[in-house]
Amino acid sequence: MKVVILAGGKGTRLAEFTSSMPKPMVPVGSKPILDHIIKYYMKFGFNDFIIASGYKHSVINNYFKNTKISAKINVINTGVETLTGSRLKKLQNKLKQTFMLTYGDGLSNINLKKLLNFHKKSKKKITLTAVHPPARFGELTISGGAVTKFEEKPQLQKGWINGGFFVVEPEFLKFIDNKNVMLERSPLTKAVKTKNLAAYQHEGFWFCMDTLRDKKVLDALIRNKKSPWLK
Repeated sequence: MKVVILAGGKGTRLAEFTSSMPKPMVPVGSKPILDHIIKYYMKFGFNDFIIASGYKHSVINNYFKNTKISAKINVINTGVETLTGSRLKKLQNKLKQTFMLTYGDGLSNINLKKLLNFHKKSKKKITLTAVHPPARFGELTISGGAVTKFEEKPQLQKGWINGGFFVVEPEFLKFIDNKNVMLERSPLTKAVKTKNLAAYQHEGFWFCMDTLRDKKVLDALIRNKKSPWLK
C-alpha cells in the first residue's frame, strides 16, 4: 500500500530553518522530521512512499538519493504554490488503490494497522485521525489564589482536531476540483456532506511542528528518551 506524504509547503512560521530547507527536512534530534515519519510507517510494514514536494524540492530529493532506507521512495515535485488538495490531485494517476496519507510535519504513536482496519470497516471514502490539540501554554491549578500545580504539557486532553494520518480511497480524489484547493476545505467538506468522512479517534501522542518552540519540544522528547513515536 502506498503512503503519500504532503511535503511541499514553505513553513514560514519556522523561518529560522526554512529559509534554507523545506519544513519536512528540519531536524528533530539528528534526523529530518520527514525521516522520522517514514520510519514510523515502516514499523507497520508500509514501504512504498510518494513524497509530494514543492518548496526546495531538491533538498528532499537529494537527501533520499544519498540516504539508505530500505523502502521505495518517490519524490515528486508538485509545485511551490500548489495547495494540499491539488498536490494530491496531481498524483491521481499513481493512486489507483486504497492509500495512506499524512502531512510532513506531524508525529504520533498511532497504531496504523488499527487505523487501516477502522477505515475498512467504515466503508467511507476517507478516514482522518482525530487527535487532541497540542497545548500552547502551561496549565495552572489554582486554589485560594495560590498556584498549587504548574504543568507544561505537549498535548491537551480535551477537544478534537484533524491530525492527518488519513486512509483514502481513490474515489475521494473526485472531490478535489481542478483549481488550486486545500485538502482541508472543499474536498473534506464534500466528503462530510456525502457522508464519506470517518474519524479515527486517537487518544495517544500527537504533535505537529509549526514553530521553533514546537521543534524544541520534540528535540527535548528525544533528548530525554521520551519520544513516543520511537518506542
